[in-house]
Amino acid sequence: MRTATLGPAERAQALAAMADRELDVLVVGAGVVGAGTVLDAATRGLTTGLVEARDWASGTSSRSSKLIHGGLRYLEMLDFALVREALKERGLLLQRLAPHLVKPVPFLYPLQHKGWERFYAGSGVALYDAMSISSGHGRGLPVHRHLSRRRALRVAPALKKDALVGALQYYDAQMDDARFVATLVRTAASYGAHVASRARVVGFLREGERVVGARVRDVEAGGEYEVRAKQIVNATGVWTDDTQALIGERGQFHVRASKGIHLVVPKDRIHSSTGLILRTEKSVLFVIPWGRHWIVGTTDTGWDLDKAHPAASSADIDYLLEHVNSVLAVPLTRDDVQGVYAGLRPLLAGESDATSKLSREHTVAHPVPGLVVVAGGKYTTYRVMAKDAVDEAVHGLDTRVAACVTEDVPLLGAEGYRALWNARARIAARTGLHVARVEHLLNRYGSLVEELLELIVADPKLGEPLGGADDYLRAEVVYAASHEGARHLDDVLTRRTRISIETFDRGTRSARECAELMAPVLGWDEGQIGREVEHYEKRVEAERESQRQPDDLTADAARLGAPDIVPL
Repeated sequence: MRTATLGPAERAQALAAMADRELDVLVVGAGVVGAGTVLDAATRGLTTGLVEARDWASGTSSRSSKLIHGGLRYLEMLDFALVREALKERGLLLQRLAPHLVKPVPFLYPLQHKGWERFYAGSGVALYDAMSISSGHGRGLPVHRHLSRRRALRVAPALKKDALVGALQYYDAQMDDARFVATLVRTAASYGAHVASRARVVGFLREGERVVGARVRDVEAGGEYEVRAKQIVNATGVWTDDTQALIGERGQFHVRASKGIHLVVPKDRIHSSTGLILRTEKSVLFVIPWGRHWIVGTTDTGWDLDKAHPAASSADIDYLLEHVNSVLAVPLTRDDVQGVYAGLRPLLAGESDATSKLSREHTVAHPVPGLVVVAGGKYTTYRVMAKDAVDEAVHGLDTRVAACVTEDVPLLGAEGYRALWNARARIAARTGLHVARVEHLLNRYGSLVEELLELIVADPKLGEPLGGADDYLRAEVVYAASHEGARHLDDVLTRRTRISIETFDRGTRSARECAELMAPVLGWDEGQIGREVEHYEKRVEAERESQRQPDDLTADAARLGAPDIVPL
């Protein structure tokens, strides 16, 4: 199997190939479900294409809590099937499919009532562990443990002494959500899928009632392509209803958007060796370890404004600070917040007005011949959603198609990762990089790290840290543009790296250097470099302004003050 390179030339070839011959399956939308669907279809031997209007994971799939989890709170809702399914997927990702990207993470659940709460919550966490083990994929994560208040405060000294009478500690897993999706897309391309970002579906091709293809606009170079396919899968998340509207048919179900915001704060602001999970009046609040930072989130409120750029308001930020400060001995302030991001969950519309009560189950439908729709679900179960979507599409194909094999298809970088991890000191000695740098690279690229190291050998300056964001090497910026499909500065600072939420300046100090590193790969001149930097700075300023606004309406208006991505 070849390792796919997703540079500008490969994008042009992919668009031409999709327009040249009829595909078996065309997937619309490159969030985690769309990316998973194109991998599933490609590994069944189907000719497959993927088009995405913006960047891989540019919507919901780069703005999650970055957890791969069974959904402990769904046990309380007695949704055992969803939890069991998610725990199996969590185990598969940790052990087999993406051990380089998905890592265990501990959480402390403070108990506030003596006696009954320990029994009640302890029973739930014990069932959670038992379901994980019974799935056959529970190895590798420690089981939960009960802690006294003294032991809990030793693990998490940041907690107020009166905020708990004891605690439970359990484990889940986490990943960099945008990096995971980009890796899924590259893996699919390695199995022969044609993939193109900045390629927007603007209409569908019909023959009678049957959908036989899509009109795809190249957002970068201009022009439209007719891409014909025997089956099209609409995997556009919160845009599902908008995509369905292009065929002039009412969907069989509707998707509502629920906004969740997260704060990123430096590691030293919360003195703890474990993540935290706290109850709120509506849902749960996580404090999640994230490298040299913590992620605090999330909210759960309805959103019917701009879907491309959901905005966090001042009220959202105050809500999170108020709830996390209720248990912290040293409260967080606005000055502690390095980054803020807002995402939209695609929830299947039901009878409930409260988005926190809408279903996280997924649905697959075939509303008209030739078009399959998949929606709902949660990040952890993307592979199951993809399997169900392709199974449905296969019903519309005339030939026999192999069953799903993605349970046994590791993502790029997984094969050989553990062996390289064991040899990380030797790699550090060979390359001259500090062993901490090698660990960082291995946990982002796995065994693909050799491709990064080749860039550094060819140009030793690429082995230096990026100015203003020294967690990342200059080589990672070049690699994002040459191998990972990054087309704009925003793609690199926001999704290939997380500089936009991990630095107090939101990445503006790194912007010009980053653009200059991308320029030779993408063929930018000085004018384009300037436009990319200016666009990014305006985006950051619009986000900051939105976060000073009191409510969703004013925050949305402020965020829309920045223009969208500049054309090439």
